[in-house]
Amino acid sequence: MKLSNLLGTVRQWHWITSALCLVGMLLFAVTGITLNHAADIKATPVITTLEVELSEGIKQTLNNRDSGPLPQAVRQFLINEHNITTPKTDAEWDDYEVYLGMPKPGGDAWLSIELDSGLLVYENTDRGVISYLNDLHKGRNTSTAWRWFIDFFSVLCIVFSISGFWLLIRYANQRPSTWPLVVAGAVFPVIILILSAH
Repeated sequence: MKLSNLLGTVRQWHWITSALCLVGMLLFAVTGITLNHAADIKATPVITTLEVELSEGIKQTLNNRDSGPLPQAVRQFLINEHNITTPKTDAEWDDYEVYLGMPKPGGDAWLSIELDSGLLVYENTDRGVISYLNDLHKGRNTSTAWRWFIDFFSVLCIVFSISGFWLLIRYANQRPSTWPLVVAGAVFPVIILILSAH
């Protein structure tokens, strides 16, 4: 492949990955700052609670179970009557109650049901938009699809960086400050780490 063709291909990859990564890079850069200053960013969690007794018919669906997800009747009752969506993940069962934890980005939720009385207690905690975005940054309590997105985005960033490095090599002779800036970008974090370790 001719150098001109190779250069054109590298430029194209750099352009494509920069377009694909633009919004993601902004998201991860901004949340990098908010994560670094999480203790300084005040947020008041919004807590929603619900206590309700299940009907006898729904309560019977809980009998003779010691594992597995919540019965469909319970899940349907929650979505129809209280607009609460519960996952099909396994709940924790014992002789007295069933408990289902529902961690999520930017918050938490859980419910428990007393098997004898049928009393259902639900609590949802929302810690706000910044907490939500911070958890997306970390991939904390996110879906498999989001974790795959992070992997895909990381690969795009690698291609963006490598193609950018190739372009730096190509045009370094025309821009004398290229390599001093590259070295500064590599050395500066190392100096900070060394100084902060003492």
